[in-house]
Amino acid sequence: MKEEETVKVEGKPYNLAVVGGSGIVHDGNGHGHDHAGHSHGDPKIYAGIFDDSQIADRPLSDYAGDWQSVYPLLQDGTLEPIWEHKAAKGAKSVEEYRAEYEVGYRTDVERITVEGDLISFYKNGEPTKGRYAYDGHEVLTYAAGNRGVRFIFSKTDGDETAPQFVQFSDHGIAPAKAGHFHLYWGNDRAALLEEVTNWPTYYPSALDADEIVQEMLAH
Repeated sequence: MKEEETVKVEGKPYNLAVVGGSGIVHDGNGHGHDHAGHSHGDPKIYAGIFDDSQIADRPLSDYAGDWQSVYPLLQDGTLEPIWEHKAAKGAKSVEEYRAEYEVGYRTDVERITVEGDLISFYKNGEPTKGRYAYDGHEVLTYAAGNRGVRFIFSKTDGDETAPQFVQFSDHGIAPAKAGHFHLYWGNDRAALLEEVTNWPTYYPSALDADEIVQEMLAH
């Protein structure tokens, strides 16, 4: 942890209150989802409770950077502490959580980079590239009653094999730098909105495996 801000006050405070959140409901199908390491702003919004008036268009720069898939960490057993942590406080077993996230995190795109309007998708170290422009957002309502917003970008140029659409979900609903995201991509905009069980998830490539585990465990 590090100091983010110092606020000068007169005298000494009589009381202190610490506000946090846990048991966040996931964007996808209503299961608990652990994240940490960066601010999610309003916890109600992060949990999928918000008014349409609070939604604002977001630029691709919110997702700029070099990102790694967490799926390899699931495959090699690095994320086992996550399933144990979730099982200790949740309604499912370690095996059930592992199976759920195996479907959720599954992808063969091990790395994503976003530079300006250029998105590169890496498979086996080889990139497929496309340039993308903002194509609006869609609000989804899930079975659990919570909601999520997908921010959508459509391809304007690039490799033929690059997807026509990419949809970002990071639990935010207005401009802010993403600390991680779930990504959906393909050539059918409407069909992608129906996908709520597979949500390839990306964290900054600068983080090592232990740092990612600690971020997930912190909540």
